[in-house]
Order: sequence, then structure tokens, then C-alpha cells
Amino acid sequence: MPSAALTRLDENLWVASRPLKLVVGDIGCRMTVIRLPGGEVFLHSPVPLDEPTRTELDAIGRVRWIVGPSKVHHFHLPDYARAYPEAAVLGAPGLAEKKTDLRFHHVLDDATALPFDGTIERHVFQGAPMMNEVVFCHPSSRTLVLTDLAFNVPQGARNEARLFHWLVGAVGNFGPHRIVRLGIRDRTAARRSLETILRWDFDRVIVSHGEVLESGGKEAVRAGFAYL
Repeated sequence: MPSAALTRLDENLWVASRPLKLVVGDIGCRMTVIRLPGGEVFLHSPVPLDEPTRTELDAIGRVRWIVGPSKVHHFHLPDYARAYPEAAVLGAPGLAEKKTDLRFHHVLDDATALPFDGTIERHVFQGAPMMNEVVFCHPSSRTLVLTDLAFNVPQGARNEARLFHWLVGAVGNFGPHRIVRLGIRDRTAARRSLETILRWDFDRVIVSHGEVLESGGKEAVRAGFAYL
């Protein structure tokens, strides 16, 4: 069913795509919404919280997990934490030290067991400490969820940050752009993380910036990170 605030991609999977206007232009942002067994809702990289968004989230289930998936993606966490005080706020390694004004209930390292393990897989991408991005996979919908590790800006798509995307080599090139590649300091560690990710069963890839890649995702990830 068409939705003003959320777009349904699969049975228990939605996204909310919004503008993100920076100095370089509008690079867009995207929240991923996963409904877990029992009706709990997992929010990845929250977008601005307005009334339509909240209404549709509440119709899906009970917001239980609010995720800051990297040291960069944290802008709207406080709004959601206030709106959903019974939810747990989860942060990538190092995010709690950066956002000292916000209480984090868990650090998303690879060792800490969490109730949604198995329904959602996760891995801290190694070798890129400036981001410490946590990568997620939703096996039941065969969906990989990325934040900044890959942009997906197709040639000819509407692009309100075209100069920035051109300068960093993001247009028409699914994967990490030049700035992200510079941030990957340990390629050996990054290759090990890539191997972990490619062992997951996924076809769709949701990115925070650019368009959702509906199919061929595993091949696109392998090709995008082949330079490692």
C-alpha cells in the first residue's frame, strides 16, 4: 500500500528516504525499518522524526531498537530516544564516546549478544576506524544494510549533489567512493570483513545515500570492493 512516510520493500522491511542537505548539496539519507518476530521494530540510521513517520512506525509495531550504525550516522538518535523512552539505543564502537549527551544501552561490537541475533546479522567493518560502520543483514528478506561504505548513485538519476558525487567518483559506481576509500586504512582487515559479509545470503542492498539496489547486490558488493 502506498505510504507517505515509509516505503515497503518486503514483508517485514521498510525504508524512509529523506533529504540530507549538506554544504556539498543534498546527498539524501535513508532509515531502514525491520519488524522482528513478536512485533518489535528495529530502526537503522534514523531520519528526522515527524508526525507522519511516527504514525506509520507505530502502526508497524513497537519501536524497541534505535541504531546509530557508525560514528557518523547519529544526527536524529536523541529525537527517537525521547519519543520512544522504552527503546534501547545501540551505537557503533566509539559512538558513545562521541555522543556523550545520549545514553547508549549497548555497543554494537561483534561479541555482545543481543535478542535480535539470528533475525538480523551484524558485523563491525574493520580497517576503517573513522567510521566504525556496523553492517547488517536481514536474512529473511535477503537484504544487506549499509550506511556510508557504499553509495549507489546511478548515471542519469536525479542528483542534487552532482558536483560532490562527481568529485568523489560516486556516480555510476556502486561501492565506496574516494573519501571512504581513504578512510579504509587497513586493507587486510577490510578484506577479512568483506569475506564475512559475502558469506551472508543477500541480494538486495539498502544504502543510506543513493538508490536501493533491489537485486544483484552480492555481485555489486564484490565488484565495488574488488580494489581491496
